[in-house]
Amino acid sequence: MNERAARAYREFLEAYGLDLAALGMTDTPRRVADLYTTLLAGTGKSTAEVWGEVFTSDYEGLVTVTGLHFHSLCEHHMLPFFGSADIVYLPRDGRVAGLSKVEALLQFLSRQPQLQERLTEQIVTAFMTDLSARGAWVRLRARHLCMTMKGESSPEARITTVRAAGELAPGTAGEARVLAMLGGNDAR
Repeated sequence: MNERAARAYREFLEAYGLDLAALGMTDTPRRVADLYTTLLAGTGKSTAEVWGEVFTSDYEGLVTVTGLHFHSLCEHHMLPFFGSADIVYLPRDGRVAGLSKVEALLQFLSRQPQLQERLTEQIVTAFMTDLSARGAWVRLRARHLCMTMKGESSPEARITTVRAAGELAPGTAGEARVLAMLGGNDAR
């Protein structure tokens, strides 16, 4: 456990006038510190660590993983945002990642203070840089608690970000293949 974080969170709660003992919350700062150890586990690390063994295959088509779930913390308010990811990549020279590593990459990058737009970009960059993919296409759809808990309330709002690069970049035949496979122009 991160003792410094637990002390800081205790001080944070007490600064708002909460009597932790009276409320039965004396262990809350420790639990929060433990939770944030997990929620921030991707901070300051390289995506190259995620891939593990990369396989060689004769396969030359698109690799698509859809419906992956993720959660992250908005760096502006440290409130969660969560949703689903669709990730498509075009391997180079038959270099393919283990399919579980696609989800591991998403989880790794989402475990740090984030912006949804940056997270989308980082996933594409990891495929293009770490795997030297011929192309990568990523769509994230998420709900942001900062939109539902503060000020104006938009509980049904969902934010969609799309980023593509290489042979799957916007306007390419590769992008057209991805969009057709994922349901046409509604996939954007």
